[in-house]
Amino acid sequence: MTASAQYSVTVRVELDARQEPLGKLTAAIAEAGGALQSVDLIPGGGGEGKRLREFTIDAQSAEHWENILKAIGATGGARVIDFSDRTFEMHRRGKIEVTNKYPLNTRDDLSMAYTPGVARVCEYIAADPAKAFEYTIKANTVAVVSDGSAVLGLGDIGPEAAMPVMEGKAMLFKEFAGVDAFPICVPTQDVDEIIETVVNISPTFGGVNLEDIAAPRCFEIEDRLKERLDIPVFHDDQHGTAVVVMAALFNSLKIVDKPIESLRVLVVGIGAAGVACTKMMMAAGITDIIGCDRNGAISVDSPAYVAGEMTGIKRWFAENTNPNRLQGGPNEVIEGCDLFIGLSGPGVLEAKSLDKMNRDPIVFAMANPNPEVMPEEADPYVRIMATGRSDYPNQINNVLCFPGIFRGALDAGAPKITEEMKMAAAYGIADVVTEEDLSEDYVIPSVFNRDVAPIVAASVVEEARNEGIARFTDDTQTMGLTGGGDRS
Repeated sequence: MTASAQYSVTVRVELDARQEPLGKLTAAIAEAGGALQSVDLIPGGGGEGKRLREFTIDAQSAEHWENILKAIGATGGARVIDFSDRTFEMHRRGKIEVTNKYPLNTRDDLSMAYTPGVARVCEYIAADPAKAFEYTIKANTVAVVSDGSAVLGLGDIGPEAAMPVMEGKAMLFKEFAGVDAFPICVPTQDVDEIIETVVNISPTFGGVNLEDIAAPRCFEIEDRLKERLDIPVFHDDQHGTAVVVMAALFNSLKIVDKPIESLRVLVVGIGAAGVACTKMMMAAGITDIIGCDRNGAISVDSPAYVAGEMTGIKRWFAENTNPNRLQGGPNEVIEGCDLFIGLSGPGVLEAKSLDKMNRDPIVFAMANPNPEVMPEEADPYVRIMATGRSDYPNQINNVLCFPGIFRGALDAGAPKITEEMKMAAAYGIADVVTEEDLSEDYVIPSVFNRDVAPIVAASVVEEARNEGIARFTDDTQTMGLTGGGDRS
């Protein structure tokens, strides 16, 4: 197990200046398995003959901290004064805040931003509510909505515990696409109540990002909100994953030189993301898809389907996939497949089973933190390997999609995000990887590649205009910025 920034601590240590134990301390930290990131002197710290220093150290776990602290304390001339968990400190009192775009220094500033000048803008919007897109935060604001029922790999932890994740999502929106997003965590898992809550707050927002809502509720909530709202509604766990998977697939196929229509695909994990990936692959022309849940391959011959116990999305899956009605678990039905997509849990696939796949196998094992098969084990068998982890090449991460796709939808003033806009986003992500850079270890851009969001946004805007659903043209956006027209 390696040290990680998620277990980073700051340790404040008092040093005896006469003994100068700094070298001994750094050696002790390394011997205890800590990864020393920095050492800072605290000016004026410590008493006579003492120096105060702060050590920033990455550890392997919270339990590992104790070993590191003991190693520091056991060094002659050193005394631990305090230590803090840097991850928790980042979250203290929240990770996001509201800031003003304009200063309020004079009476004139106040009279324009608030009363009496604000009344003119209110009356203008009252006459045409669509103008809220031009003269309020609606134009650039997304609600990140969750009920806390399917958070990361933690499961149903409730709305309060979900807030740190939703705040993090808002940070990513702002950092990568300049979108102001705000977490809305609701204390109910009732479908109707969630829908009514989102509908009632929708006048404030230009889009809705549904997040970490468990299946099958997430499907109904998204579908019904799309029917009722005239702003984009996007369940990122479904569609963000599918878009990035398709981008990685498009580039992988350039390497293995296979037409997409020829692929046989095994999808393990038929939850929200698995279903969305399947639908997007079908839209791209793939007809031979096999899905496995914990009971094995799904088909119209599955006992649950035959008994009439399979309902909703699972029933749709049985009726629209697995044309050969294969039976068995992932290790059996993977034979003859070109692509494996894992959205389930760790270790569900034996590495040797990959040898049953067709030539140049492509494996996207995306369970986090531990994939369905580890890259080291899969390496002898596969041509292209991707995971959801940042410590291996080809990380399939939703942050490559959702900031840019919402940026584009907001810029276009689109009332929805269509299937064609999602596909445009996938091609946009794929195109960031140039022919010169494309390789087995680089089929998908880095999450820190700042070209991704603008390219995705531009692709989405173009597609929205091609479909005729863009409410904003270049001219209307310019009017919004200059305040054209009679406002009296």
